[in-house]
Amino acid sequence: MNAFIVVGVDGSDQSKEALRWALDEARLRDASVRVVYAWLAQPVLVPGSPVVAADWQLLRRSAEEFVEDVVDQAVESSTDVEVTAVAAHGTPADVLVQASRGADLLVVGSRGHGGFAGLLLGSVSQQCVHHATCPVVIVRGTRVEQNEAAGHETGVALPA
Repeated sequence: MNAFIVVGVDGSDQSKEALRWALDEARLRDASVRVVYAWLAQPVLVPGSPVVAADWQLLRRSAEEFVEDVVDQAVESSTDVEVTAVAAHGTPADVLVQASRGADLLVVGSRGHGGFAGLLLGSVSQQCVHHATCPVVIVRGTRVEQNEAAGHETGVALPA
């Protein structure tokens, strides 16, 4: 069985940092990375406006393109890590907990696009910590935020 790391993304800076962290960790572990994006769409049932299968296919394809774009932006073409992009229908916490089955590690950002920016942990990361079937790493902030908190000049990266 090959080792793999699951990382949840939503397009936020924190999730992109979590992806970078997961890629670095995968290199150390000789593991692959499965990048997971959860999307949820519920039809609005209005008389006279049926939801057709083509609508769902369009939404699904849009989610797949989104996660592929996130991966393309974060992954160097010369990377030696095998990366798979997955778009799954469901709530983020449920999708990530499901994806954690069989994984060696689940990586998430401390907070994403939802909720309150002042919280240390978002609801998704909290749910993952409590329900994932593998160890969970929560990447807090971005490298710029980490540098600023450490008193470094903005834009100067901390050593990896």
